[in-house]
Amino acid sequence: MSGKSVSGLTDEEAQEFHTYYMQGLVGFTAIAVIAHILVWAWRPWFH
Repeated sequence: MSGKSVSGLTDEEAQEFHTYYMQGLVGFTAIAVIAHILVWAWRPWFH
């Protein structure tokens, strides 16, 4: 095999993609949590 995986990425490319993917996931999750807190403060859905 020529150093490529099933995805067509080399190990280094896959690790770089994973780094950016995880940063995006953490960022998205943080924004979602903040949005939920703000909506909860505005109109709580459980009392």
